[in-house]
Amino acid sequence: MSSSTVPIVAGAGAGTGHQKIAFLVLLAFFALAPLVLYPIFLMKVMCFALFACAFNLLIGFGGLLSFGHAMFLGTAGYAAAHSAKVWGFTPELAILFATGCAALMGWVTGMLAIKRQGIYFAMITLALSQMIFFFYLQAPFTGGEDGIQAVPRGKLFGLIDLTGNGAMYVVVMVIFFACFGLIWRVVHSPFGQVLKAIRENEPRALSLGYDTDRYKLVAYVLSATLAGVAGAVKALVFQLASLTDVHWSMSGEVVLMTLVGGLGTMFGPIVGAAVIISMQNYLAQLGAWVTIVQGLIFVVCVLAFRRGIIGEIANFIRKPL
Repeated sequence: MSSSTVPIVAGAGAGTGHQKIAFLVLLAFFALAPLVLYPIFLMKVMCFALFACAFNLLIGFGGLLSFGHAMFLGTAGYAAAHSAKVWGFTPELAILFATGCAALMGWVTGMLAIKRQGIYFAMITLALSQMIFFFYLQAPFTGGEDGIQAVPRGKLFGLIDLTGNGAMYVVVMVIFFACFGLIWRVVHSPFGQVLKAIRENEPRALSLGYDTDRYKLVAYVLSATLAGVAGAVKALVFQLASLTDVHWSMSGEVVLMTLVGGLGTMFGPIVGAAVIISMQNYLAQLGAWVTIVQGLIFVVCVLAFRRGIIGEIANFIRKPL
């Protein structure tokens, strides 16, 4: 059986040269971008880029479409905001606590949903997400429709004051690249190769002796955990946790980001998140027309860029990105 598994685990490594160059370009961009762009806008892009990368790990490499990923983003946001404001947690403890809450929720919901496939899996995650949404709407500690406001950023490790946007930006950037590096390593590890094999042909992976449900559950929990990191950091950046982050439309938004950027690519979700957040930011004066413009752009992308922006570029240069 060991010889039969070679095609599945072959190719595990540290990524291609083109991917490493793209990573360095990305790092340089976020390091220099505050010189010309608003740090708050860039931090929002990084938070949603991490959220999209976490979602892409599940659907792009695991083949599992979740319509309820907002429950992890929103849960972590509420946990971080409540623990920092009410319990007085320092930023690092608030983020760790919130991430743990998202991971726990990922494990519980994953145990319920992971044995289903296709549209059934998607519908179960959507139903669970709606249950979580209505719970947060009624729960007293969430503040209802007002949310948790004026969340203190505090001092990181009791030393670094995050009140200023400069220090906060550096922390967000470090967290984003650390989590992106983790996703990179997972995707290019033997685990990631098995996950891709399950995505392509689950019956064959099962016949080779892999416990496919266990692999999918681990991927689901990991995706939920990383989405939780994004939610926790976002709550501290904007000093707010609200129902917006746990609403079903947020789950749809992350799907849009991933598809526009490039499903199953490493850098596609980041580009997709940047495009969507930029549209929301710079087209805000259009009011309700923003959603219509987004819809038109999405239709154009689907028709002209079937693989997404980064997916089309990768296809053109014949190198994975």
